[in-house]
Amino acid sequence: MQVAVYYRNNDVRIEDRDRPKIGAGEALVRVHASGICGSDVLEWYRCPRAPLVLGHEVAGAIIEVGTGVTRFQPGDRVVATHHVPCNRCRYCLSDRHSVCETLHTTAFDPGGFAEYLRLSSIHVDRGTFRLPDRVSYEAATFVEPLACTLRGQRLAGLLPGDSVLVLGSGVAGLLHVQLARAAGAGRILATDLRESRLAAARRLGADVALQAGSDLGERVLAANDGRLVDRVIVCTGAIEAAEQSLRLVDRGGTVLLFAPLAPGQTLAFQANDLWKRGIRIVHSYAGPPAEMWTALEMIALGRIDVAALVTHRLPLNEISEGFRLVAEAGDSLKVLISTAVPDDESEPLSRS
Repeated sequence: MQVAVYYRNNDVRIEDRDRPKIGAGEALVRVHASGICGSDVLEWYRCPRAPLVLGHEVAGAIIEVGTGVTRFQPGDRVVATHHVPCNRCRYCLSDRHSVCETLHTTAFDPGGFAEYLRLSSIHVDRGTFRLPDRVSYEAATFVEPLACTLRGQRLAGLLPGDSVLVLGSGVAGLLHVQLARAAGAGRILATDLRESRLAAARRLGADVALQAGSDLGERVLAANDGRLVDRVIVCTGAIEAAEQSLRLVDRGGTVLLFAPLAPGQTLAFQANDLWKRGIRIVHSYAGPPAEMWTALEMIALGRIDVAALVTHRLPLNEISEGFRLVAEAGDSLKVLISTAVPDDESEPLSRS
């Protein structure tokens, strides 16, 4: 089979590998679509572990299941999450799934940018979800990022009527805009440096879309009836945005650091100021199975318009262009990679 092997953003190579073998409790998936995530182009994060096959926003069809698998059968259309919690440790039992040790040691074999991948037994048991007929493979690639968004807003305590400011209107930011609107938020503001992304934010639910800049405070007050906002969601890794978020959140409000900062960057703040103003700072990583279920249901019901986020569709052998588009962060939004192989009636659809 063909796989895309990541060495760095400008060096992604198509290579041949053997199709993964599955064991008891496992499943083999023919990948149909994978999304390139913004985290896939963070070289400080990816390069130390390269070469590797990336791709964690994945949807496809099961073509083989191992002994003991009863929940799925060959032919099932599925979406899976690459990081799966144990659901038994003290972290999982206290709703802190993102720091579960098991979650950080689970991954696809080899990754979503491949024609086939193996789902381990723990993936099959609690990290794989059957797709409703009305959810396409393309739409299903958004289940994992939407699950992460759901968890973030839940931890931020977003309530109906809250004013929300989303800093950064890439794919993550636009999912947050849509989800906030679906959750009944009041005034929704969004920022970005690019007009095309500001236009997308307006189309997808932002009441006001503002050009990012140093004078943002005055414009936020003007756009939000003279008040700062209840929830600020930082969807860019720019340290300036993280620093700015603390000046834009209202008393008793919450800042959600959704995007990671580069290693070595330090967010400075006056602790007494946060104490006096009652400001919370929270962060979020991954989307546990419960959020995956909810995300899939929201997409199936049309509560979130994921199709509007897709700007590019490329075959696997053109994935280098996809990485260029995402790394440049220009007018592109979601870049989807088609990894489906041509139908082959001789290919076994079997139970091992």
